[in-house]
Amino acid sequence: MKTIEIAPSILSADFRVLEREVKAAQDAGADRIHCDVMDGHFVPNLTFGPLVVEAVKKCVSIPLDVHLMISDPVKYAPDFCSAGADILTFHAEALSDTKAVKALLDTIRSKGVRPGVAVNPDKPAELFIDELAAADQVVIMSVYAGFGGQKFMPQTMDKVRVVRSVAISSGLDIDIEVDGGVNGETAADCAKAGANVLVAGSFVFGSGDYAGRIRAVREAASKAYTENRL
Repeated sequence: MKTIEIAPSILSADFRVLEREVKAAQDAGADRIHCDVMDGHFVPNLTFGPLVVEAVKKCVSIPLDVHLMISDPVKYAPDFCSAGADILTFHAEALSDTKAVKALLDTIRSKGVRPGVAVNPDKPAELFIDELAAADQVVIMSVYAGFGGQKFMPQTMDKVRVVRSVAISSGLDIDIEVDGGVNGETAADCAKAGANVLVAGSFVFGSGDYAGRIRAVREAASKAYTENRL
């Protein structure tokens, strides 16, 4: 059975004191730090590049879970690998076909980084499911990529179930991460569907109690995950 992991997203952190924020999240029990990279083209928002990832890497000892929401992940993935990503995820819909998805997963792994693939709520698992064995992680977006604080879309859990089912039947030990609208209530839905990594941005960084919020997500998810014997 996989372990539940919580990955606060710095998209909702106070960038004026980013070092303090990520250290506080780590001290509060976060398992990873989630870094949302947006290019203003693939998604209608612009965040940061490799330099910020490199800076965050120097501040914490837990893994950096870097999520590329960009139009040309093939071009820029090596830069984020070099910057310190421990896990690097790109969107399958940004590439031409499943062969291109497989090639980029292999490239990321060759850099010593764990590769992951993501899809938006309106994109099917078929964009990557045939290449699942090449990935260490699948990210199912439960909101549309681009902005924090959006409302959780429960229908996206169908894709989590599909991916977890294929992973189990194929004997694959992969992480399934849900990103978007995760809180103390929706965490249980994610875990019931088969997710074991939960990205919580505004729910954690928008509160005055990082440890309490991380604990709430973990406890809700862990209970549901155990009950479903996943």
